[in-house]
Amino acid sequence: MSALLVPAILARAQKVTVDADPAHVANTFSPVRSLGAAIDRLRTGTPDHLLKELLLHEILGAGWQTVTYRQNTELMVEAWHWNPAGKWSNADKQEGYFTGNAGPTAEMIHSSWAYPLPHRGFSRGDGNGWSRLTDGDPQSYWKSNPYLTKAFTGEDDSLHPQWVMIDLGAKIDLNAIRIAWANPYSKKYSVQFWTGELEPFYEGTTKGTWQTFPLGNITEGKGGTVTLKLVSWMIPVRYIRIWMTESSNTCDSHGSADKRNCVGYAINELYAGALASDGSFNDYVTHFPSREQTVTWPSSVDPWTAATDLDQSRGDQVGFDFFMTSGITRGLPTMVPIAMLYATPEDAANEIAYLYKRHYPISYVEMGEEADGQHMLPEDYGALYVQFATAIHKLVPEAKLGGPPFEGTFGDVEVWPDVNGKVSWIGRFVDYLKAHGRLNDFTFFSFEHYPYQDRPTYSWADLYPEPGYVSHIVQVWKDNGVPSNIPFFMTEGNIGGGAPPSSVKSGLWLADYVGSMMAEGAGGTYYFHYMPSPGGTGSGFGNFLHIDADYKVVGYPPQYLAAQMITKEWVQPIDAPHKQFKASSDVNDAAGNVMVTAYAVERPDGQWSVMLVNRDQFNDHAVKVSFAAGSKHDRAFAGKVDRITFGSNEYQWRKDATGGHADPDGPPSKSTVDGGPDALYQIPKASITVLRGMLAE
Repeated sequence: MSALLVPAILARAQKVTVDADPAHVANTFSPVRSLGAAIDRLRTGTPDHLLKELLLHEILGAGWQTVTYRQNTELMVEAWHWNPAGKWSNADKQEGYFTGNAGPTAEMIHSSWAYPLPHRGFSRGDGNGWSRLTDGDPQSYWKSNPYLTKAFTGEDDSLHPQWVMIDLGAKIDLNAIRIAWANPYSKKYSVQFWTGELEPFYEGTTKGTWQTFPLGNITEGKGGTVTLKLVSWMIPVRYIRIWMTESSNTCDSHGSADKRNCVGYAINELYAGALASDGSFNDYVTHFPSREQTVTWPSSVDPWTAATDLDQSRGDQVGFDFFMTSGITRGLPTMVPIAMLYATPEDAANEIAYLYKRHYPISYVEMGEEADGQHMLPEDYGALYVQFATAIHKLVPEAKLGGPPFEGTFGDVEVWPDVNGKVSWIGRFVDYLKAHGRLNDFTFFSFEHYPYQDRPTYSWADLYPEPGYVSHIVQVWKDNGVPSNIPFFMTEGNIGGGAPPSSVKSGLWLADYVGSMMAEGAGGTYYFHYMPSPGGTGSGFGNFLHIDADYKVVGYPPQYLAAQMITKEWVQPIDAPHKQFKASSDVNDAAGNVMVTAYAVERPDGQWSVMLVNRDQFNDHAVKVSFAAGSKHDRAFAGKVDRITFGSNEYQWRKDATGGHADPDGPPSKSTVDGGPDALYQIPKASITVLRGMLAE
């Protein structure tokens, strides 16, 4: 069969050029080690259905290979009991700091659970927890993480200031704050307000400064409940921060038997408002034990819990033994996490020791979960990282550690400037490790990627920037301090919201994302969410495989079929090196948007494989494919070329009374066409096409 031609009106040949110079290899990777998927905490009761028998076979059928086990409890501000068997620091009361047993037993770990932190200071974030700073209960309190104090860091507490922030929701004229200190309280602290118009995080981080109120600098704090007049007039303020630098080191309500109870800072309740000359105080804060309260954010939270805090309704992190033996890992090395933001070094070390004693293949250990999303300063994360790395390497010297992982972002993660004016989170974290002689403990860098996570809908044109997003963010990380000698991984990602199964655009995005991330040199990418949800057609994260309430497959959404194109057609699903080369395309629309993107690999079987993504939802395109190699003549496919296509012709959504279904629902179309330097390859509208064959000599 000869190469297919497009209609005459589109017959002007456009070109895809692969930079096939052997000196220009963009990445060398094994699909088995580098193209994987991510598994997070699952709804209680679902793992036994999802990780067994026929459904597991269908999930694996997408072709993703290695997996990364995600750690969700830290996003919920919970302590994670990875092993239900262990010991409490206060065994008599079944409370304190829990350490899971490192020694395997005949009993396998089937499930692991979360314990919401009773000293939480967050009003927002994942889950449904609330802050104890504005809950109206004088007995409850927020407390900072003891592992960020001199007793554990070996550094003066002023080098790891802890803070709490109040968001009043809008600028309100005020002149005073009331702090009901618990133990330990702060002896030295400053009460500050934010000068920027935007919030102090994300877009607003560098658009304002924290300014201490004229009367807000306290050098001899005595604890108790104090009402502080901050200015002698009224000032419009929305965001207030209490910046704490010296602790009383007095013990909290849990007693003096454990030094962790006696370091850091604790506050029962916060108030802010207007103080009259007669001493009366009008409080503007809403105190309520739910998310209806006034919003607060803390620098850290004490991981202290009690057995009574267990809440199995929040989901199952899936016990390690069940996970590792279910078949979902294919027996390949797995990236595993430790809890670090709300855990103890000993517990994390025991977890990794347990996995190694079970002889499970482990690739990397990810340290904590999204510290940037919880507004932890990089020096605090660094201090925890060093302590946890020390504990882990004491038991498992060969463990490869890294992180952070960052939550999805389009640019550098920026934080409030340090004394040198530096705002790059990753830059300051790397600086901390260097200053402490521990950069060798940082063996990989990880981040997440959700370009449209916070958008309920998006236009087709939002597909076009994806390769640029990827190349930009990778360069940002490199420019801001990620060491050039360590691999980087996108350990969890998807297009985010607004990606229903009613069109193939989420599948096109996936091909563009994987191709561009690997072309930028990634050590691996991990698709999320690998596990389907029973019932409904799903959207966003639940858009991988449609199953009914009985866990039977009822449909294959675009990302499932796109995954098969990537893992089974573009690359060989074998553990052997593939060489990826960058490719360019001159198929543009009138606005200069690239309509056909291209990703080329030289496979172990000697074939060249070019994955072409036609983001034009209305038009086919005809392209020549040329392989350039420096001063040598350009080459082309020779002889017969395999042509595999999945797109809007192979997947069409039909609305019905239940919401809709796809018909056809795959499979990809396959044909053989003739190659040659003048061959035109038709790329159907809204499709992923793989061209695969040998090159002419």
